[in-house]
Amino acid sequence: MSETDPHIHVGSKVLQAGADYRNLVASSLGRAPDAPDVVTTGCGLQVPYAMTSIRPESVTCLACREHAHREHLRYAEQVERLSRMPGAPVTGDQAAKAARWARDLAKRFSGA
Repeated sequence: MSETDPHIHVGSKVLQAGADYRNLVASSLGRAPDAPDVVTTGCGLQVPYAMTSIRPESVTCLACREHAHREHLRYAEQVERLSRMPGAPVTGDQAAKAARWARDLAKRFSGA
């Protein structure tokens, strides 16, 4: 961990970060997980949790932005593929909405 790194990063598990995910876990298990002190980032560094963000506009590390871009595109593809399988737990409309959300975030992380 570098004490002189001025960048804001994104956690390597970008889709498992933030309040929405924490609320999902809390409602499923009945207790909220503690936020870690240090996290591994999309660029491979270990930084204090406070130096990470899930908001594309806040992330200043280029490698982390690229990582988050790829992860959100991968998620969108997975949701669409899984929604087409027999017995899928989500409808096509729900999958399309989730994929649009992920692609929008991917676009924001790419800076396009």
